This record gives sequence, C-alpha cells and structure tokens, in this order.
Amino acid sequence: MNADAFEEQISDMQEIELKQLAMEALADLKANDIRCLDVRNQTDIADYMIVASGTSSRHVSALVNNVIVEAKKAGVMPNGVEGHQTGEWVLVDLVDVVVHVMVPQAREFYDLERLWSLQQTPEENAPIEH
Repeated sequence: MNADAFEEQISDMQEIELKQLAMEALADLKANDIRCLDVRNQTDIADYMIVASGTSSRHVSALVNNVIVEAKKAGVMPNGVEGHQTGEWVLVDLVDVVVHVMVPQAREFYDLERLWSLQQTPEENAPIEH
C-alpha cells in the first residue's frame, strides 16, 4: 500500500468516525428523524450530510451545541456554523460531514433528503434549448 492510499484510508476512517460522532451527539439530546445522506457521488463540498429535526428552535440550538462540543472534544474544529441566531435551520460544517438541524416546518419545506437523493440522467442535465 503506497502512502497516498494509506492516507486516504485513514481519512475515510476519520470521516466515518466523525459522521458517527455527529449522529450520536444528536441522538444523545433526542433529535428526531436523524438521517445520513451519502453525497460523495453528487458533490465535492462534503461526503456526508446529516439531517435531523429538533422540536423547537431552542432544541435545535441545544442539538447543534452538542455536535460542536463533541466535535471539539474529538479535536475537530467546525469550519463554520450558519443560522445559529434564529435556530430554525442550523448548518454545522465539519468539512467532510455537514450537519443540518431544523425545526420540523423548515425540514418539511426544504426537503433536503429528496433534493439530495435525486438522480439525474445526462439528458436531464442538458441545457434547455429555446
């Protein structure tokens, strides 16, 4: 095994551990309907997206805080946190793992699971001709 393959294997293991850490941090504070989406074949921005619901904006904030605290304990500093002020939809960027925590109304409206599960054919990606 060459050095690049070894480094990639370690990286894969770390992102799986990070994914599991985030999901457990959400479960610890009773997040609802935790889903993990494998988006490696769809985007370069992340390998996994975790989507979960909180019962209220306060619950969403508590869930996000727990993800951040547990990530920091594991030595991972979040790359960014968006939406924490309102608590309706908060995104935590852990680089290879992006965590979305929302109140149920926002989750239903944006329907990220459906959006990221769409499989487009080459014809669907073709430019529209007028």
